[in-house]
Amino acid sequence: MSSSKPQTTKTRRAVPERRRESTSALSDEAVRLAATIERDLSAGQLDALSPQALQALMSAGCKAYAAQVEAGRELLPFGQRGNVSPTDVMVTASGLLRAVNLAVFELGMWQSWTGR
Repeated sequence: MSSSKPQTTKTRRAVPERRRESTSALSDEAVRLAATIERDLSAGQLDALSPQALQALMSAGCKAYAAQVEAGRELLPFGQRGNVSPTDVMVTASGLLRAVNLAVFELGMWQSWTGR
């Protein structure tokens, strides 16, 4: 006797297999790079990244995170809260705002308008 459950299909955007593989490879590479950077920082190698490399990573990470959030993903920028200190966040947030000539007041206004 077979069950006659209605079958539901989820509408998913087709992703070519090659694209999925490259995304996975890129993600794996990013995780390895992050681990290497963390290890070097823990060992006191504060200059492990040149300023240009750090800026390129910050720019790409900022854009990738914003794109995910804009696409409707609800995720926090850090997977493990213990990995990043509140001071790390404040220093970085301050630098990000300064880099694009925004004040904390403007961030607060944007948050109230968008609900984010």
